[in-house]
Amino acid sequence: MKHIELYDTTLRDGSQAEGITFSLHDKCQLAEHLAKLGFDFVEGGYPASNDKDREFFQKMAEADFSGSPMRIAAFGMTRRKGVAVAQDTGLAALLASAAPVITVVGKSSRFQVEDILRCSKQENLDMIHDSVAFLKSAGREVIFDAEHAFDGWKDEASYFIECLKTAEAAGASRVVLCDTNGGTMPTEIYEIVRKVVDALNIPVGIHCHNDCDLAVANSLAAVDAGATQVQGCINGFGERCGNANLISIAANLALKKGYDVLVPGAIKSLTDLSRYVYEMVNLNAPVNQPYVGKSAFAHKGGMHVSAVNRDSRSYEHIQPAEVGNERRILVSELSGRSNIVAMAQKHHIENDSHLMERILEDVVARESMGYSYEAADGSFDLLVKKCSGDRRSHFDVIKYHVNMTGRNKGDESRIYTEAVVKLNINGETVYEVADGDGPVNALDSALRKALLRSYPTLANMQLLDYKVRVINSEAATAANVRVVIESKDETSTWGTVGVSENVVEASWIALTDSFEYKLFKDGC
Repeated sequence: MKHIELYDTTLRDGSQAEGITFSLHDKCQLAEHLAKLGFDFVEGGYPASNDKDREFFQKMAEADFSGSPMRIAAFGMTRRKGVAVAQDTGLAALLASAAPVITVVGKSSRFQVEDILRCSKQENLDMIHDSVAFLKSAGREVIFDAEHAFDGWKDEASYFIECLKTAEAAGASRVVLCDTNGGTMPTEIYEIVRKVVDALNIPVGIHCHNDCDLAVANSLAAVDAGATQVQGCINGFGERCGNANLISIAANLALKKGYDVLVPGAIKSLTDLSRYVYEMVNLNAPVNQPYVGKSAFAHKGGMHVSAVNRDSRSYEHIQPAEVGNERRILVSELSGRSNIVAMAQKHHIENDSHLMERILEDVVARESMGYSYEAADGSFDLLVKKCSGDRRSHFDVIKYHVNMTGRNKGDESRIYTEAVVKLNINGETVYEVADGDGPVNALDSALRKALLRSYPTLANMQLLDYKVRVINSEAATAANVRVVIESKDETSTWGTVGVSENVVEASWIALTDSFEYKLFKDGC
């Protein structure tokens, strides 16, 4: 089984995306995570540009990655024009990083050399040769990234090849072709990479950007043409439209093309890796991301669900567990009886045809009011228990209300929120008051205070997310709103939903469902 190297540049190229920043701690943590999964190279940054990257390489020099094939790479540029390698501060910073691998980027396009860099073609060749040879002579492995490679081929193929052969002759271990502007088509990638592989005696890699939404396809086309290294970023992070997504690339190479990538079993960790990195940079993961998204194996249409129940291959190209993901059956007005059956099986509810019809009728009726159960599995479970007659209330609401008071103190305006709840819990009337940072937080605090004495396991529950959506916006201020609350405890995560013309009431419905679901789940 042929091995394809995966070269991760999330910590350098990925951090150039808008809104993405890695702390020094983040960089070290992610490098260690990638090492455990068996990424071949992790590019840590550009040591000539900032102190954080320099500190990262100092940390990595002390780290123990024994047992992992991963090697840390530092990124930099060829020497500046008119500057000798021994006096070039960028090359000096690369050597000072102590990184065992140095990736040096250089021009390979006549247009870029003459019009952008504004030097002669020969001087550019000298810059490539001198830089690679200098770093190689210092005992470092050198990878040459040929910037604007495919544009360079189209502009003047002979000069482009001369740039690559110069790097090879100077001691580069690999040459990587960069689709820097992200504008090359897969057929062009294949044809050019094939010719480069034939022209060189060292391995060829690929580095694609996603400006045409083709970075993954282009990377796979390059591998088909003979490339043995793929560079990219976790989740496709990167400048402009991003880089090639190494999550999708790793899955495609391993599961579709049969290549050896990462350490054994690591492909099953791709979903966890993707979500880990989204969490690290404080971004919501796209639900429709291939392979690892929450919706990647979600089924909503009744015909689809019926077929998946018989044989998952009918609407799934792989088993979700192969990448660490899971199948989800969604319930909505588009659902058929098969969706209800699938959800009922998940919730260990007896497959009773009359019960299933009642559940489906209730779902359709409630969705016409604005309810949606796709992200509210907790509320759906409670609905099923109600339809089956198994639901009992752990508490009855006598009344609740929220007071919001605005006060001015000097030039500062403050809003104070206070919630009051009055419940019947097992025949006892309980009355509690709590402050909060807004009505939902105050209601949550008051409800929790009222219930904890009778149900202490609620101390392990916390609210993760709160979303509000206007359903019928044409009704203006009288429009219905849908509130979805996501909660978790030490073992699981669940969603609940509430709908009303009043956002506080909708929030209260979702909030009480969340508490009820937790109590049912704990067997209280």
